[in-house]
Amino acid sequence: MQNHWCLSLFASVMMASVFFAADDPKNPMKKAFLDAQEAGPDFAVQGEYAGKLDDSGIGVQVIAKGNGKFDAVVLPGGLPGAGWDGKGRHALSGKTEEGKTGAATILKGEGGSAVIAGDTLALTWGDKKADLKKLNRVSPTVGLKAPAGAIVLFDGSNVDVWEPGKMAESGLMGVGTRTKQKFDSFTLHLEFRTPFMPLASGQGRGNSGMYLQDQYECQILDSFGLTGEDNECGGIYKNARPSTNMCLPPLIWQTYDVEFTGTKFDAEGKVTAPGKCTIKHNGVIVHENLELKTTPGGGQANQKPGALFLQDHGDPVRFRNIWIVEK
Repeated sequence: MQNHWCLSLFASVMMASVFFAADDPKNPMKKAFLDAQEAGPDFAVQGEYAGKLDDSGIGVQVIAKGNGKFDAVVLPGGLPGAGWDGKGRHALSGKTEEGKTGAATILKGEGGSAVIAGDTLALTWGDKKADLKKLNRVSPTVGLKAPAGAIVLFDGSNVDVWEPGKMAESGLMGVGTRTKQKFDSFTLHLEFRTPFMPLASGQGRGNSGMYLQDQYECQILDSFGLTGEDNECGGIYKNARPSTNMCLPPLIWQTYDVEFTGTKFDAEGKVTAPGKCTIKHNGVIVHENLELKTTPGGGQANQKPGALFLQDHGDPVRFRNIWIVEK
């Protein structure tokens, strides 16, 4: 496993908010939890498991689907960003069942099966067996301090530089807001957390977006365990899918670290060099020197300096520790 990951369960739990988002009685699919303690038994089962199968690493990502049901993917080599070969993905599915010795989650698929009890996933893969332990990975840039010369956009104390300000619970910021100031080329650090929405799926599960210059969207979504498309977490919508899906489970704080170069124009206003970005998702490069095209949903599409916009897509995504350094 890579040393830069923190595998502390305590750290993960401490970073979860103690608040619970109110249910929408007209749409149970939108039920969203903001508190790990209130999220129920399915939350304790879902997540990442890793270990060894013979001499090779192996990882399993378990995705809660609500009401005791789960999907999972078995990843040869280990977890994304920590050994996975980027190619093999083997599906399992199943549910939590009561047995003589208590509840266990039983998952089955074409290649094998798994039984989850407590923090251990017992994997049977062909004629091989392995016990995998649950991990709670934390981005290596969580809590990264703003350097000298940075503009602090949000530190939990106020939303003065945002319009409209969207202060949420416990010093966090909500969705649907943009900076009053516009930016050209910059370094950006942003931390976000998706809610636990086990009954939702696809674009209805923890959806928001980080719009660079109010016109280039880096998707924010609970796409934990999915294939990693341009409309999933880490993807640049309508531009490019992430090189790997580094999305962590819901209610874990995640990071985007961005190097952005604004579009260059000649004296007549003709584009001479398109805007470009390099983005790290949870410390792993998912886009490198990517040329950008404007994407829908932002406030402008002229490739000129713009605000940082955090999209409201109807889900209680939360933000903290946002700062920018202009170039």
